[in-house]
Amino acid sequence: MAPNGRGPAGPRCIAIVGPFQSGKTTLLESILERTGAIARAGRIANGDTVGDASQEARSHGMSIEPNVATVEFLGERMTFVDCPGSTEFLHEMRNITPVCDAAIVVCEADERKVPALQVILRELEEADIPRFLFINKIDAATQRVRETLALLQRASRTPLLLRQIPLWQDGIAVGFIDLALERAFIYREHAPSEVVDLPADEASREREARFSMLERLADYDDGLMEDLISEIEPPRDRVFDDLARELKERHVVPAFIGSADRGNGVTRLLKALRHEAPSVDETRARLGLSEEGAPVAQIMKTLHLGQGGKLSIGRVLRGTFHEGETVLGSRGAEARIGSLVSMVGSSTTRVAEAKAGDTVGFGRLEGIGTGDAFSSGKVRPEAILSIAPPEPVYAVALKVKDRKDDVRLSSALQKITEEDPSLVLETRPDMGEIRLLGQGEMHLRVAVKRLASRFQVGVETGKPQVAYRETIRAQASARGRHRKQTGGHGQFGDVMIEVSPLPRGEGFAFQDKITGGVVPRQYIPSVETGARDAIKTGPLGFPVVDLAVTLTDGSYHTVDSSDAAFQAAAKLALAEALPKAKPVLLEPILSVEIAIPSDALSKATGLVTARRGQILGYDGRPGWDGWDVLSATIPESEIGDLIIELRSVTSGVGTFSTRFDHMAELSGRPAEQVLHKTH
Repeated sequence: MAPNGRGPAGPRCIAIVGPFQSGKTTLLESILERTGAIARAGRIANGDTVGDASQEARSHGMSIEPNVATVEFLGERMTFVDCPGSTEFLHEMRNITPVCDAAIVVCEADERKVPALQVILRELEEADIPRFLFINKIDAATQRVRETLALLQRASRTPLLLRQIPLWQDGIAVGFIDLALERAFIYREHAPSEVVDLPADEASREREARFSMLERLADYDDGLMEDLISEIEPPRDRVFDDLARELKERHVVPAFIGSADRGNGVTRLLKALRHEAPSVDETRARLGLSEEGAPVAQIMKTLHLGQGGKLSIGRVLRGTFHEGETVLGSRGAEARIGSLVSMVGSSTTRVAEAKAGDTVGFGRLEGIGTGDAFSSGKVRPEAILSIAPPEPVYAVALKVKDRKDDVRLSSALQKITEEDPSLVLETRPDMGEIRLLGQGEMHLRVAVKRLASRFQVGVETGKPQVAYRETIRAQASARGRHRKQTGGHGQFGDVMIEVSPLPRGEGFAFQDKITGGVVPRQYIPSVETGARDAIKTGPLGFPVVDLAVTLTDGSYHTVDSSDAAFQAAAKLALAEALPKAKPVLLEPILSVEIAIPSDALSKATGLVTARRGQILGYDGRPGWDGWDVLSATIPESEIGDLIIELRSVTSGVGTFSTRFDHMAELSGRPAEQVLHKTH
């Protein structure tokens, strides 16, 4: 029975999140070891962890996709979903955390990682997810835990509530005092901590820290406030009830301490999850789902496992699903559940059914993807979540290494973009280019490796082409005469055209000023068609824009003139007129908004100006303490590796969004470099 008097709450689902290298995967290993799911915790350095088992994760030594593990703890089933912490893969948590009962936020006393922690906590705050803080690496701490909490509080809009304080010996944390239990514990490596008598010299520090915890709880409990004012010690059960309630109502974020690497503090964390984390019933209510109705589940992640086929990781929010059952997705797709599996990393165990609260793998749900809900009822379920993928910030051009893989590439790209909706596929027929866009260099490198390892499609990557254009700065005129005699009917078309510049963004305009029928009316559309075809490639080698073409004169032959002849004549006239009209290169300019921590503003400004950018201004980022938004315009050709350098100067958290703004003339050395590459 839990301390608050209730019995088992059913299967829980807990997300493990936190900044890059904060110890999330290591914490999962310690949880698996402590619950008996594995005999010994693996280590990332040894490549033997349950999580990060994919070839791509092993080679990079980091989480690149969610790792799922279901365990039993004190008679209750819990599924943990370890989410990547790198900014480039942070989007993975967005479809996961909303359907979890709570999240463990793993962090450490490192000021450099506070901005990254703020980004993660903001995601959880916006999604209204109850969350626990696990202050990791306490064995290496060099400052008081209250100082650490003050440092971390800068990242959270919700008050952090210290639940434990460390016991120190020779400057090293050797144990902790649990402020709710009023008990002291000594750490044992990779084993539950040992309960010891509270050291006499720690009594006053414990009383002070406990009173501070109760005082914070009393902010939301008038009865507890009265007890504290009257110096009445509240019953322990009431304290646990308050802790559970205020977590669920998102009034506080309870903070625990420990060392994932040594397995310290793990048991107390698990017990807090068991006693205080919301149940699936409460999570369903948070998502706006009623208790009654057809069974419904939500897909967190889609995996394509080569020979194993498609596996959809989802959580059952209501009812029960069975293998072989036909289900209907929120986008209208109908599918049959090929299999149901419980997961511990890449190991799976077949199960007959999945009940409310369970997090399982659903086999072969074709047409139902990440972020979709599905039901076993005959009525299509409404979408539970509406999560837009993040805007891409990095792109590569793709080219198959072997031409025979062209067809397979299309299928493989469809699968990896289904697995990861933040990957965007863009086809540019005007440039003969296929582009893959995503959240950074590493993100796309992993995607390309996955194409090779899972789908046996090798591709080469390159820098995407820039959509340069050209226009003219002066008027010019020329005659184009197409004459060809081929034995029977010949070909004849003769036109006089005039070209002149249009205001930027006007595109193309055609006008005829023919008088006296020197060019018959039926051939004038052919002249326009020829002109439009001619400007697909101008004298500088790029499409011509912002151009007016006027047909002023011409002649025809009653027998030999034709549509094709006048089209050819128009092309000849344009080919002669455009070089005389002072052609100039145009480059696309993007409007850019860059979000960065305020202390990185000057460095971000330098990055913009170094890329021929123009600073338009900056302001505080709305709702983000200690952040700014820098507005600028930057040429598209300079955007390519901006995200790499921006993250380098912002501890990995800077980001930006872009939109096309205008075309601008490009001259001097930059223009010479472009033309040199083209010719």
